[in-house]
Amino acid sequence: MKFLNKNTTIIIGSIIVLVVLSGLFHFRIDLTSDKRHSISRQTKELMKSIDEPIDAVIYLTGDLNSGFLRLKNSATEMLTELNAFSKSNINIRFHNPSEAESAKLREQKYLELEKRGIIGTTVYDKDKEGKAIQKIVFPWVELSQSGKTIAVNLLKNDPALSGEENLNISIENLEFELTDAVRRLVKKDVEKIAFLEGHGELGELETYEISKSLSHYFQIDRGVIGTDASVLDEYKAVIIAKPTEQFSEKDKFVLDQYVMNGGSLLWLIDGVRISEENLAQSGVSAVMPLDLNLGDLLFRYGIRINPVLVEDVQSTLMPVNIAPKGEKPQFHPVPWVFAPILLTSREHNATKNTPPVKARFASMVEPVGTDKSIEKTVILATSSNTHITPTPASISLAFMPDLKDKNYFNLAHVPVGAVLEGSFPSAFANRMVPPEIQPAPQIIKSSKKTRQIVFADGDIIRNEVVQHTDSLQTLPLGFDRYTNRQFGNNELITNAILYITDKDGWMKLRSRTIPLRLLNKSKATEQRIKWQIINVLLPLILLSILGVVYQFHRKRKYTSGKL
Repeated sequence: MKFLNKNTTIIIGSIIVLVVLSGLFHFRIDLTSDKRHSISRQTKELMKSIDEPIDAVIYLTGDLNSGFLRLKNSATEMLTELNAFSKSNINIRFHNPSEAESAKLREQKYLELEKRGIIGTTVYDKDKEGKAIQKIVFPWVELSQSGKTIAVNLLKNDPALSGEENLNISIENLEFELTDAVRRLVKKDVEKIAFLEGHGELGELETYEISKSLSHYFQIDRGVIGTDASVLDEYKAVIIAKPTEQFSEKDKFVLDQYVMNGGSLLWLIDGVRISEENLAQSGVSAVMPLDLNLGDLLFRYGIRINPVLVEDVQSTLMPVNIAPKGEKPQFHPVPWVFAPILLTSREHNATKNTPPVKARFASMVEPVGTDKSIEKTVILATSSNTHITPTPASISLAFMPDLKDKNYFNLAHVPVGAVLEGSFPSAFANRMVPPEIQPAPQIIKSSKKTRQIVFADGDIIRNEVVQHTDSLQTLPLGFDRYTNRQFGNNELITNAILYITDKDGWMKLRSRTIPLRLLNKSKATEQRIKWQIINVLLPLILLSILGVVYQFHRKRKYTSGKL
């Protein structure tokens, strides 16, 4: 009987030890350069705290093209990765809504999903014979736990980007989107935010759509500031949406001390006042600076809203009557330069991968001061063809600047929104407490580290309200009914609130970048035969060489010992 030699014994023993250790200790190694298969520390901690199983239904399945198949596989891998660190199991299953015995049953399934907020995406593709076909896919995952269900849209769809870029962005955001849903699923304590009232701000109907989106995360209150300096302290953030009347010193003091205590503010402030009623009736309106008595407060926080009117070549359309006077109205859409389409920052966590935003009569923000304890970052700006109209001025529907005039549109990337973060000085540090505040508190002169976001346009958060039969109906925030295009307003405001209230670093998950490695289609076509030959013949040639070398070595080994 032959016994194993010493080296073989050591190798086998080492393998056995490794197998035993791998069963006792859980570890995973990501060897990719962009760490696409790694999840963050806070995600691991979240999953370790899950006490009950989660059911995950992936609707993105069936006959998919390569792009959606990649998204499906990435979502499945991410859920599998989350399950690996979860205290309780994530039960993953697939369901294809398009599988049905008849077209009628298929439509019924589509309608049932639509009622739950799961809406299909139409995909134009080609079959095996090259014929154009139309399919409906559902890039959604539905997570359920203890009777509570949350649907997650996996697909990011920016019309300005290609299909490959949108799918790549969707894969980059998988960890954030899925963990965001898990946190909402298991969250027991609901935090509160508030819309400020009392200064002519937008009402409930005009902010209905964003309130609906934010209600997935927060309890939303509305109210005026009274005489209690601590009235806002229970709120994670306060939204100031398009005020039209001046703020009193009392109200400014309450806002200031709220910030000093670590509160976060989202400002949506118009820099100019325009009468849209006059513009609609006579085609002309004066443009005047809008003084809300907030300049000193914002200046102390490191920002200023300049009372100018932004015009931009990249803008939405407006229907204009081009029929001669006395004839039947004939409306034709023309670019409305006072309704710019604003670009979001691709570098900041609050706005990364957010589609362009629709604005209306926007102004300009300007960072001021040299206080190094406040970090200021522009997150929303115009295109590279912008004009600024100083106020006072007037605008007319009859005046349409030449969009090709580079001398007129001579500015680029004018800032309209900015993030402020750090420790803010109080605007009341060397002032008396307003007499209306009772009891008078001790003035806090420097804030805890906190965040604020300032947008120089209140219409960014306003949804349109239209008359529908006998009732009023709200349109989705950021939806342009003339072009039937959905802009990123809702996503911008939602992420802005999540960012300024984020104390645990969850928004950092939006910073993940996966390089998009696309084939050069022209080279792939030109060199197709070459690479087909290499891919088919080279492995056979290498295999043949290895076989010859092996046979030569074997023959030499067993014939060299013969006498």
